Amino acid sequence: MGESTAALAAAAPDVDHLAVEVFEPGLAQLLMRIAEARLPNVTPLRGDAVALLRERVPAASLAGIRIFFPDPWPKRRHHKRRLVQPEFVALAASRLVSGGTLHLATDWDHYAQQMRAVCDAEPQLVNTAGPAGWTPRPPWRPVTKFEQRALTEGRTVHDLIYVRSG
Repeated sequence: MGESTAALAAAAPDVDHLAVEVFEPGLAQLLMRIAEARLPNVTPLRGDAVALLRERVPAASLAGIRIFFPDPWPKRRHHKRRLVQPEFVALAASRLVSGGTLHLATDWDHYAQQMRAVCDAEPQLVNTAGPAGWTPRPPWRPVTKFEQRALTEGRTVHDLIYVRSG
């Protein structure tokens, strides 16, 4: 719903943010937050992040990619729909500059394990927490409504931060 993006953009006014959202009400909320806070450093786009990365973002052009609480598709037969898959991670890594970061967060244990396994297997990425490690929650990452719900319900939130090598 744009809370994290707006908060991150406000905290780093010298950094440009490209926010990609497929959920129209979420994009509308972000647009309202951008207007209210007068954030000139956020460009919101409605659409598929995978298509955007593949078709519009040049290789080695992004300083960072943040994926906070993507749809976990919890049913086993739907796991193939999860965003964090080997092909996507390779694409995302290719769009990062050397030293650029891929930051992921989820409250679904199984998805967190999958994310870590997929990202650990990507040769362009290095886990900043060490092999098979979890990154402590950075204090600068805003708490999303999904994260707050997870914490209220007693679920563990996992952060992963990878750096593009080379």
